[in-house]
Amino acid sequence: MIARARNGELAAYEVIVRRYQDVALRTAHLLAPETDADDAVQEAFLKAFDALPRFRDGSPIRPWLLRIVANEARNRRRSASRRHGLAMRAAAASGDGSEGATTPGPEQALMAAESRAELLAALAGLRHEDREVLGARFMLDLSEAETAETLGLPRGTVKSRTSRALGRLRTALLADGRGDG
Repeated sequence: MIARARNGELAAYEVIVRRYQDVALRTAHLLAPETDADDAVQEAFLKAFDALPRFRDGSPIRPWLLRIVANEARNRRRSASRRHGLAMRAAAASGDGSEGATTPGPEQALMAAESRAELLAALAGLRHEDREVLGARFMLDLSEAETAETLGLPRGTVKSRTSRALGRLRTALLADGRGDG
């Protein structure tokens, strides 16, 4: 399938896109602002198509593709942070003070179970690097090797970061009375 897509066969590339679209979206949602995740995936698939001639024969496509998605999502997160900072400075300069923040609707709040909400709250309190590695390993169900390739980290770093992040998560859950030990 990859060889056919490399030769410019769009139908073959469409099969690849359909096969990996869900995991690509989950990856982007972990790393990019929610409003940018879909665009990050679309842009990543376009970049991957352009990069197919440089794809190494015999290598697994999933980690290669997810690394492109992760890079695009990170770029969009950084860009959104810059835009938000600029908007905040502009609002402060004008004396407005409003951030234009929207609150989620009640239907969104009801969708998550209490235990999931508690876990997500604890995850939100972790460093970005911890959330990234835990999200890749346990929400995307990537192996250590796939996580390393997707995040552009050495495998040993993924292993140690995962262990430390799980320890910090456990501590946060226990400190807030959410963990059961």
